[in-house]
Amino acid sequence: MFIGRTAELQFLENSYRASGGQLILLYGRRRVGKTETLKKFCEGKPHVYFACRECTDKLQLKAFSEQLLQEDIPARQYVEQFTDWDKAFRAVSQLPCGGHKKLLVLDEFPYLCKENPAILSILRNLWEEIWQHDNIMIVLCGSAISFVEQELLAEEKPLSGILTGSCQMKALNFYEASRFFPEYSELDKILAYAVLGGMPYYLGQFDAGLSLAENIKQNVLSKDCVLYREVDYMLRQELRETPIYHALLGALALGNVRLNDISRQSLVEDTSKTSVYLRTLIQMGIVEREFSLDVEIKEPAKTHRGIYKLTDPFFRFWYAFVYTQYSALEAGDVEGVYERAVRPFLRQFASGPFREVCGQYIEALQRANALPFRYRKAGRFFGRTTVRDKRKDAGLSIQGTEIDILAVSGRRKEYLAGACKLDDTPFTYEEYLDTAAKLTPQKDRSEFYYALFSAAGFEEKLNETAGRDGHVRLYSLKDIVNCRI
Repeated sequence: MFIGRTAELQFLENSYRASGGQLILLYGRRRVGKTETLKKFCEGKPHVYFACRECTDKLQLKAFSEQLLQEDIPARQYVEQFTDWDKAFRAVSQLPCGGHKKLLVLDEFPYLCKENPAILSILRNLWEEIWQHDNIMIVLCGSAISFVEQELLAEEKPLSGILTGSCQMKALNFYEASRFFPEYSELDKILAYAVLGGMPYYLGQFDAGLSLAENIKQNVLSKDCVLYREVDYMLRQELRETPIYHALLGALALGNVRLNDISRQSLVEDTSKTSVYLRTLIQMGIVEREFSLDVEIKEPAKTHRGIYKLTDPFFRFWYAFVYTQYSALEAGDVEGVYERAVRPFLRQFASGPFREVCGQYIEALQRANALPFRYRKAGRFFGRTTVRDKRKDAGLSIQGTEIDILAVSGRRKEYLAGACKLDDTPFTYEEYLDTAAKLTPQKDRSEFYYALFSAAGFEEKLNETAGRDGHVRLYSLKDIVNCRI
């Protein structure tokens, strides 16, 4: 079942229809769905699809030659194998196209370059000599993000200036991912997204005909299923010192977000080494460094206010509930682990992903012009500002706090502060007052609006407040999950 990827397919189709030669780069993390997207794009088009392998250059050339020579090209009449890559790639221009654009897809292209770095220069020479003037489209696809960014996209590298387009594929958003489970309740769609995230490969491991609980037990916690060993497999494919990375990712999954805390929890004593390991995970797209929305554009490079977080919900779930329960799961106690360690904490665990879903909903409202103003940037606030404090005469004090969602207009004349609540109790009027108390100093010069998101509804007093105050907007779980505008 192929779901989503409308933008990526449109990007590829536009390139295919463009006149002249096209040299396209498509890249993204493993499991993000690059290969399936390319196969979908190639449907109904004459094409050659070659999946590069981790093997010697000679074996790679042999395999490519065999595949290309299956096509009706003149070279098949007089050669059984190309002697070098230049001759092999030149033969691509001989592909019969029947009026269509010639199409060559090189999947996992970095494997090809790893054994023969000269490939990039060969491609550049052929592009400048032949392909840019030919009716041809070459798609280079790769999972090694650091290699792609450093060797394919960087300036002064062979492909610099000749790529006609590039696209980084990222995880599906909640609204695309939830289509894998059309019969789930609104809450279970949120929880499923909290477990699996938006990686199509992970989503495809669940059976839409099973309950969420059964899917977690059968397809994550059972030691014979694919996802049980997926994280360990991914790390071993990409990294060498996997025990250290396991420790760091485990620390992040448990809520340690500051460098010192991550080092202490993972028992990596040198924070400078921790920074290096985290930088590698950032390059892989598994971890990101997040900054509070109030941090100015030039500040992130030097500030210590940033926090680290796992970008992949499935990694977070795996480290929280599989990695920590490894012995019991290896002993086959799937039911016990689910009932004791997973089920009681799943809703709390999902609060972070729920906040991300609410952020995606805000983006949809902006696209539909359904917000009170157009924001220029949106994100999360964490830092010191005003909070409610009944011990103070003014009822406020300055403390460290967070705002789940903060959207700001271009001139900072309007603010939208959002609070997200996934637990099973209604959003109360007092909790609204807690949200409204934050950033009080900015209210003298800006207009504030509030977006409150709740999975269990709202207290009646809060409903009444929203009914008479256009600055307060309430969004139910049905609103959010069904993207009601």
